[in-house]
Amino acid sequence: MPWTGGAQAPNPNFTESPRYIFFTSAEAAFVEAASGRMIPEDELGPGALKAGVPEFIDRQLDGEFGQGRRWYMQGPWPKGDDTQGYQSRLTPAALYRASIKAIDDGVGRQFHGKSFAHLQASDQDAMLSKLENGEFHLGQIDSKSFFDMFLQNVMEGFWSDPTYGGNRDMVGWKLIGFPGARYDQRPFVLQHGKRYPLPPVGLKGRKAWTGS
Repeated sequence: MPWTGGAQAPNPNFTESPRYIFFTSAEAAFVEAASGRMIPEDELGPGALKAGVPEFIDRQLDGEFGQGRRWYMQGPWPKGDDTQGYQSRLTPAALYRASIKAIDDGVGRQFHGKSFAHLQASDQDAMLSKLENGEFHLGQIDSKSFFDMFLQNVMEGFWSDPTYGGNRDMVGWKLIGFPGARYDQRPFVLQHGKRYPLPPVGLKGRKAWTGS
């Protein structure tokens, strides 16, 4: 078939109302609230929620990543150094499930039965800071290990190709001026200091036909 400019394959059917495969309603509420604080919507553009980050994480946890199928998951499991990467007997899916429950239980004890999702934004930020610094007690789970994985997954969901469920409408790429998977960048290689003039292209094409 001859090549036609602007042609593309159909986009994945991700809607504004997320449908979760792995997350329970309580887990989804935490992920939506926490990712929304990490990448909030502002004057620069949409945040994690409109970019579909929670759906991206949900689908990753429901697949090979969530089960750690390609990871070495046998013991021993002593606490490792920061340079040694992930050190836990829990798969990513199990880590999320156990951590979110422990976080909501801890928040409930401190805030009169409230869950993380129902806290004020300032309190949510404070709780996330405690997780990041390893100061949030989650029983046998290291809170910093969970935070590090969650933050990594949020960034992946915001900047990965839209075919994986995140970066909806390529909002992450538009924010940083990333051209995406265009097949030919030769006309722009020597255009130093100039703003890239074309919209980004995903692995399954771009939404030029909609005008967005």
